[in-house]
Order: sequence, then C-alpha cells, then structure tokens
Amino acid sequence: MSNAAPAPETIRTPKTRIACDGTGDGLADAALGHPRVWLEIDTDEGFADCGYCDRRFILIGGIADKG
Repeated sequence: MSNAAPAPETIRTPKTRIACDGTGDGLADAALGHPRVWLEIDTDEGFADCGYCDRRFILIGGIADKG
C-alpha cells in the first residue's frame, strides 16, 4: 500500500505535451503561479505531475484515465 498523498488537482487532457504555470487557466496573473514548465505525458503511464504545484495531468483515454 502506497503512502503517497493524492495530487492536489487532476486535469484530464487530450494532449501528451502540456504547459503548467500553476494558475490553471493561463489567464490569471502569473505572479500567482510558478514559472511555466512543459510536461510530456508518457503514454505507458498515462499521466505527468508538475514538479512545482503537484498538479496531475491525465491523458484522456490513456491507462490512468478513470473518468
């Protein structure tokens, strides 16, 4: 059994390459988030986690997609 805490936010996406800046919508003041980082979802895992805000991006239809 894993002791890992769940990701604070999960976002489903159809893309394997996504950007995260911690603001969620790209319209909020960048000072409220973190530097923009590009993440690549590994199709074998089906998700990628942001190293700054721990937001989890899940590939729609991928192995990790439960929605």
